[in-house]
Amino acid sequence: MRVALPAGDGPALSLPHVIFLIGAGLLAGVVGTAGGITSLISYPALLAVGLPALAANATNIVALNACWPGSAHGSQRELAGRGPWLMRWLPLTAVGGATGAVLLLVTPPGAFARVVPFLIVTGSVALIAEPWVRNPRSPRAMKTHRVKWLAIALALLSVYGGYFGAGSGVLTLALLLIMVESDLPTANALKNMANGAITLPAGILLACFGPVHWAAAASLGAGALVGSRLGPAVTRALPRYLTRWAVALLGLGLAAWLWAKPSA
Repeated sequence: MRVALPAGDGPALSLPHVIFLIGAGLLAGVVGTAGGITSLISYPALLAVGLPALAANATNIVALNACWPGSAHGSQRELAGRGPWLMRWLPLTAVGGATGAVLLLVTPPGAFARVVPFLIVTGSVALIAEPWVRNPRSPRAMKTHRVKWLAIALALLSVYGGYFGAGSGVLTLALLLIMVESDLPTANALKNMANGAITLPAGILLACFGPVHWAAAASLGAGALVGSRLGPAVTRALPRYLTRWAVALLGLGLAAWLWAKPSA
């Protein structure tokens, strides 16, 4: 069985491809919203069914919008009382995500291919080092200074998230653990909400103007919706040190894969 697609969006998908993408989305949703890297699974899955790199990237960002409602529902415990923080920072991440999507549409594909692995390594190392670098008893002046750096860092990560996004979850989680919230499940919930605010405007722009493969996006998104509901519960259940190291190691693995891929 073949799924009919508009011309230019990529190859037609067979039924096994659809099932494969639903399964990949399910696993990606669990891993990503549990603190890991959604695109570590979803992006290679799209490449595996025959999508070219640019279409796979645009399709991935559109499909992963399904993670936002699922992770929000699964993280209600951690997000209780966090409304003011979300109202303050999510508009910034949304603007950054839209900016990144525009850059994706107007810049040559792969413009940051050699920079991205180093960013992901930095985030992975920061995640491991967070318990030693965090200072919860900062004076008020330092906290004010920290807010400025948080705004700058979130804006830059949001632009990157809308442009490509692979590994942005690790970077954002490390940033929030160091500068906002020391409790891993809560920081992870905030990260999931920030990622959702990034992917929504980016997804809308790419859906209107990008080379989105709609059958692939629907299949991947269906799995991601279910998986993202389960991910926060996984983070809540696992030992903190285990989650931290697992996410960091996944980040290092993704960095190595992205570094090797352009020359492959």
